[in-house]
Amino acid sequence: MSTHTHPSSAESLITAQGGRITRTRVAVLEILLAADQSLTHDEIGLALAEQGIKHDRVTLYRTLDWLVESGVAHKMAGDDRARRFGVAASGPHEHAHFHCDRCGKVVCLEGLQPAVAVNLPGGYQLDRAELVLHGACPTCGKGA
Repeated sequence: MSTHTHPSSAESLITAQGGRITRTRVAVLEILLAADQSLTHDEIGLALAEQGIKHDRVTLYRTLDWLVESGVAHKMAGDDRARRFGVAASGPHEHAHFHCDRCGKVVCLEGLQPAVAVNLPGGYQLDRAELVLHGACPTCGKGA
């Protein structure tokens, strides 16, 4: 009888980027994969605690940094200065985000590529661009 188990999609994503499989990396990535919006460090930490996974803030920051640096996840700054993290669906690329000004939910708009036409002064080099659209999400927009 075979006891072989298939790696989770989180494990596969980590391995594909040459990363070491750790309990925290897998759990954090599974949380991001299951989320319907970008999550803050604190929200991810709470989700880990709810799953009974012990962690410290530094390990979580390092895990999130690795996921972003490897292109598995992306981060963006919210109006509240909190960084939000989400899965980079098709690798590192520029895409837009939608921020609900009523409930604070931030979602990736994968199909909407920001058209950035920038004429930078001499010597400047653009590494990335962020586009955040503001308004009301479908839930908050009902009855408006």
